[in-house]
Amino acid sequence: MLPVMLTAGVAVGIVIGLLLYKFMSERKLRGARERADKLIKDAFQEADRQKRETLTEAREEIHRLRQDAERDIKERRGEQQRAERRLEQKEENLERKMDNLSRKEEELQKRQEELQKRLEQVEEVRQKQVGRLEEIARMSREEAKEVLLREVEDEAAHSIGLRIKEVEEKAKRESERRSREIVVSAIQRCAVDHTSEMSVSVVNLPSDEMKGRIIGREGRNIRAFETFTGVDLIVDDTPEAVTLSSFDPVRREVARVSLERLVVDGRIHPARIEEVIEKVRKEVDEKIMEAGEEALLETGIKSMHSELVKLVGQLRYRSSYGQNALSHSLEVAHLAGIMAAELDIDESLARRAGLLHDIGKAVDHKVEGPHAIIGRDLAKRYGECPEVVSAIASHHEDEEMSSVYDVLIASADAVSASRPGARRESLESYIRRLEKLETLAKSFKGVTKAYAIQAGREVRVMVAPNNTDDGSIHKLAFDIARKIEDEMKYPGQIKVIVIRETRSVEYAK
Repeated sequence: MLPVMLTAGVAVGIVIGLLLYKFMSERKLRGARERADKLIKDAFQEADRQKRETLTEAREEIHRLRQDAERDIKERRGEQQRAERRLEQKEENLERKMDNLSRKEEELQKRQEELQKRLEQVEEVRQKQVGRLEEIARMSREEAKEVLLREVEDEAAHSIGLRIKEVEEKAKRESERRSREIVVSAIQRCAVDHTSEMSVSVVNLPSDEMKGRIIGREGRNIRAFETFTGVDLIVDDTPEAVTLSSFDPVRREVARVSLERLVVDGRIHPARIEEVIEKVRKEVDEKIMEAGEEALLETGIKSMHSELVKLVGQLRYRSSYGQNALSHSLEVAHLAGIMAAELDIDESLARRAGLLHDIGKAVDHKVEGPHAIIGRDLAKRYGECPEVVSAIASHHEDEEMSSVYDVLIASADAVSASRPGARRESLESYIRRLEKLETLAKSFKGVTKAYAIQAGREVRVMVAPNNTDDGSIHKLAFDIARKIEDEMKYPGQIKVIVIRETRSVEYAK
């Protein structure tokens, strides 16, 4: 009985469990369906909300784009209106200009008609004057033409004669042309600065009290100074300065340096003066040798007697017409070397002769005679070759030239000395010649401006275009050239260029 009850209980439990499981399953299913329905509902609601938001944003974007488009259209319309107004203004300006142009054309036409009438009147007056002149001259127009042609033929004959003379001299000019080219090339390749030097030296003093110390008690200091240096010491009313005067530039340099050192040192008495002067004299001798050796090095000369080197260095303290003698000698050496190279002769020998050509100036205050002859004797004494000795002696034609080196040195010396600016006298004369050349050209009628260029080898003349024509400027150039020949003295030839220029200026607005 018990097993049956257990079985029945188990069966009932199973049935009850199945019923409970079914009930729970149906309940879970209903809950899942309800959640699904709710999710679907929420999704539809979210989709509707996003749709409404998207539509709202789209409407706002469309509204903004529409406003931007309307604003752009408004701006473009404004620009178009402004462009139309500018175009209308330009059209109005163009119409006004066309009206002005029409009026100017009418005025010009009237002026042309008036000018034509005046020309006819002038021609009528000219014919009357020609007839009157024929009556006064008692010759016809053809006879007057014959007389004029005869005069022109005479002038042409003069020109032809000058031309024949020019042709005769052509061979000589051709032979000189190459030499001029060489000289010009040498000048262009060698140009040095020149400084003016004086025959006296001025020493500045810290105060006028120093003058008394320089003079010394009873003048013993100044006497000792002049005795040891051989230079005159001038103490005058010049404030804070004394003057040294001597014909010997080396002595003057020694005295200048010595006095400057004594002034700085402050110990001025005969013993100290002698000590300083002796020391400075040795230093100046060393500077002289250094200057000579530097000159040899600059010109490429390898060897030379020491006495000649010293004399070359002394040229550093020598001047002629404001031109430093050593600088001048170096320039002559370079010029001679350049021209010798062009002529394919010994360039080193030419430079050597050029450097030594004025060596006599170093001692011409001690030895009587021309410096060229003094230099010749010095060069011969110290073993220079005959070509150098001859070039030194003949560069101022104190002796007859006997070699090509003589001609080269004389030419280089003349170029260096006569080049504008090298010497004060030459510069002043050069400026006066240029001024006279310009003044002479300006004296002709119709000339507005005149410029002397190319160191006075060419004059350019500007004429007024209203007072001359293209045919008359040739006659003007001829007349200016003839007047220059008659009234001026100059080397070589001067080229006269007459320029007639017409300028038309207009402005674009």
